Amino acid sequence: MRMKLGVLCSGGDSPGMNAAIRGAVLRGVDVHGFEMIGFMDGWRGFHENDWIQLDRLAVRGLSPLGGVILGTSRVAPFVGRRGDDLDLTEFRKRFASYGLDGLLLIGGNGTQNVAGMLSEAGIPTIGLPKTIDNDLAGTDYTFGFDTAVSIAAEAIDRLRTTGESHRRCMVLEVMGRDAGWIALHAGMAGGAQVMLLPEYPETLEQVCEWVTSVRDRGRSSLVVVAEGFKLVGADHAVTREGLDGFGRPRLGGIAEVLAPLIEQVAGIEARATVLGHVQRGGSPTAFDRVLATRTGTAAADAVLGGEWGALAALRGDRIEMVPFTEIADRLKVVPEERYAAVRLNFG
Repeated sequence: MRMKLGVLCSGGDSPGMNAAIRGAVLRGVDVHGFEMIGFMDGWRGFHENDWIQLDRLAVRGLSPLGGVILGTSRVAPFVGRRGDDLDLTEFRKRFASYGLDGLLLIGGNGTQNVAGMLSEAGIPTIGLPKTIDNDLAGTDYTFGFDTAVSIAAEAIDRLRTTGESHRRCMVLEVMGRDAGWIALHAGMAGGAQVMLLPEYPETLEQVCEWVTSVRDRGRSSLVVVAEGFKLVGADHAVTREGLDGFGRPRLGGIAEVLAPLIEQVAGIEARATVLGHVQRGGSPTAFDRVLATRTGTAAADAVLGGEWGALAALRGDRIEMVPFTEIADRLKVVPEERYAAVRLNFG
């Protein structure tokens, strides 16, 4: 019996998603003989019967392309609840109407939480971990992270030259709601003197002390701050107007708050740059293309082996299928032990 799989992307876009789709299709269709369809714009396509056939022709040349051909969204996967339990009646009907044997879900924390819930409910599901924030439990790296770090590191290189020219403190804001991986890695790669992470609130006085010490050494400081960073004493992270697709406050603007405060307290001219969605765009790095392709092929192999209910995770140098049951309680938690207590000064 020929198996039929649905592929779906959910949450924010991440470089490498196209490569993951390509890897899954080339292995699944050409090697294992599966039929595969892709739902457009995440769960919207699933709910509205909007899909395309996935075959070799459909994924030709996808590996170096940014974005995602299927589109992605933050549309909810379930249409309603019954008490405290999810009502999957309509979901099961829709799943059956497509004649599917299983789902491959490409996404981050929220998507993999859903994948675990579906698996627990008996709907065959495999997760492919993507997110530029690299904050997904169970895997060492997520595809998209390396590209975002590379883009941020290039921005640091460019800001450093203009900052040195004017003897200014340059403050670069990168993405990272709950996890500071991009700020940490890009800051280390670019030799930033200060890296401010959501996991480690700091006082304004401490930040200004670091900036001042750099000036006293005859350098111009560069501060990298994750969007979710909070100064000690702040009730919440800096937000812009409106909510995101998950109903959370839309973060952004901490650099524009910090720069004038640094200038006021430290007496050093400061400028803010918000990198924003540039970190998500463009072609993925070679590392992300390879990781995403390996993840896609491993997911297709897992289907053949009946390894449902698992995340195709990178552990060391191997892609391993990690059961959702092992990581369910950590999918929304970034363990602090993954970080060293970073207090580096790269002068």
